[in-house]
Amino acid sequence: MNLKNLNLKIVFALFLAIFFVALAVNSGIANESGGESDAVEASVDTGETAEEEEKSVPFEVVEYRNFFGIDGRLLVWIVSQLHLMFAAFVLAVPLFVVIIEMIGAKTNQIKFDNLAYELTKLLSTAFATTAALGGLLAFALYGCYPGFMRYMTDVFHPYMYVYALCFFGEVFFLYAYYYSWNLLNKGMGKWVHIFLGVMLNVFGTTLMMLANSWATFMMAPAGIDMKTGAILSRSAAFFNFLWMPVNIHRIIANVAFGGFVVGAYAAVKFMGAKTEEDKAHYDWMGYIGNFIGLAAFIPLPFAGYYLGREIYSASPVMGNIMMGGAFSWTFIIQAILIGMLFVGGNYYLWNGMGRIKGAERYTPYIKYINIVIFFCFAVWLTPHNLPLSGEERALIGEQYHPFSKFFGVMAAKNAVVNLLILSTFFSFLLYKRANKGETKPFKSHGNTARVTMIITVGLTVMYLIWYAMGLKGQDLDAAVKPYLSPLLKCITIQIIALIGALFLTFANKGKLAQTLLFVVTVSISVVYFWYYGFVVMEKANMVLRFLSVTQVSIVISTLIVNTVIDVFLFKDAKEVGGIQWGKIPNRAQYALLLLCVAIVTLMGLMGFIRSGLRMNWHIYGYMQDKSAGAFTPSIAYMGWVVSLIVFLFLFMVAAVFWLAGLAGKKKSV
Repeated sequence: MNLKNLNLKIVFALFLAIFFVALAVNSGIANESGGESDAVEASVDTGETAEEEEKSVPFEVVEYRNFFGIDGRLLVWIVSQLHLMFAAFVLAVPLFVVIIEMIGAKTNQIKFDNLAYELTKLLSTAFATTAALGGLLAFALYGCYPGFMRYMTDVFHPYMYVYALCFFGEVFFLYAYYYSWNLLNKGMGKWVHIFLGVMLNVFGTTLMMLANSWATFMMAPAGIDMKTGAILSRSAAFFNFLWMPVNIHRIIANVAFGGFVVGAYAAVKFMGAKTEEDKAHYDWMGYIGNFIGLAAFIPLPFAGYYLGREIYSASPVMGNIMMGGAFSWTFIIQAILIGMLFVGGNYYLWNGMGRIKGAERYTPYIKYINIVIFFCFAVWLTPHNLPLSGEERALIGEQYHPFSKFFGVMAAKNAVVNLLILSTFFSFLLYKRANKGETKPFKSHGNTARVTMIITVGLTVMYLIWYAMGLKGQDLDAAVKPYLSPLLKCITIQIIALIGALFLTFANKGKLAQTLLFVVTVSISVVYFWYYGFVVMEKANMVLRFLSVTQVSIVISTLIVNTVIDVFLFKDAKEVGGIQWGKIPNRAQYALLLLCVAIVTLMGLMGFIRSGLRMNWHIYGYMQDKSAGAFTPSIAYMGWVVSLIVFLFLFMVAAVFWLAGLAGKKKSV
């Protein structure tokens, strides 16, 4: 243990926390006592002559500043996005590190403990960079936007104190968790160490949720008078309409982000490894990173849809700007990046089958899965309104292309994104069972397996019933409400399929149960809802949002139940062949690097969209941005800035990981 480095890191982190507290307190005191101090100063006789008073220059309140000639908005954009990316890594890695450590403690496999420790070593190095960028962001905001930050401090200063205290807590538990690893490594001490990791996650997640309230307040302000800005309820401002949707979206996105970054780190280490043992270790780490990234990425479109729907509900104008206005083409770029992630993840899984003996029997299925994935990708990125010239419009006779216009609307895109998710999930199942042969009867797993299956199916069925009751209770026009009836019938069919899958599993026919759920779900959520989506769009557009949530609910129920069935189906199954870790081509490592670049670019793009939706508003609908840089960037300008952010992040994270590697070498000498 290097106590000198520990002390330096703790002192630096505590300094930043004290800075945040002092900044918030100073701003709050200045705003609350400003009027009184002005009156006192005005009443004091300074002894100056009238001539001297005329020469004195009155103090001018500055609302906007630049940074050495650089526009303040550009500076804040770059610094805040870099801070968010490092924060995403620092918040996500502890979530799965603690789970990995728990698996190691339960199974007594040292490789899981070693993996968790190596990831935590990266975490401890990245934390200081995250804190430094957070301090730089605070300086940039208060320096370039003093008027805006003065108001934000007035609204949120009690929560800023809580933020600083949580930062103290995160610092304590992070370094306690990291530096007590060897000390608390046996017996009950291991579970005490895991408890430290759990508390690290509690404080880290709380920090993220506190900061999210400030960002979402700017998009959907609450608890203030929209004309005067008077504070009516600080709790309403904190728990604003978009706070929870952003929390859910960011937690899932952070885990996917952290997994793919870890996968890229493992890919670089694999290609530089000199021994077979190191290659095997980093091949396994790359697989774990890709697994975590894809596992979190599969539900991410659902969370994104939920957030987008809530943005529409908070402000229809903002929603139209997002999907049909200035930002619509950014979602085409988003579709390309998401498609790259799904294609890259499946490509890596296919390469990974080469290291598994017995996987050859599943190889013929891969080409069909790839055809489906590329078809979904093509539909997803097809725009509804093509950028056509006047001559091109004259040739086709209308604004929309007669064929592609059917793929550019949400009815088609919702269908293919659900099919894409189901296809990727199917790839996971094939990879998981690649080296498994004869399975054991379900009855052999005892009552624990039966109770788990009953609880899983019971909860999913209860959720579907609850959602169906909510649909029936919707207050809609009499002419529109009948269009909900097919949705209710589809939910009923899915419930019957779930119960049927439960009985088939109990009858030792788990594969048939999985097949049943896949067939029913694809038939409803992809085929039928694709057709019915067009009907709803034409005759009852209000029902489209309920149709989309019904699709998501049915797909998620299948993913959950099929996962649990698969766990018991192949538990203690006979192995056809072992996994030869390290025996994977370098092209698979390039796929991991591509996934990292794609997820970093996607996070930069979505950060631009989320913040840019406010257009020229600091606080949407109340405080307008009147600075010279208050404009919506063009797609080209956005592309250059996001590319710069991606380059800077990858460069910085490579430097941070290199420094962590140097520390590891020093320790091992």
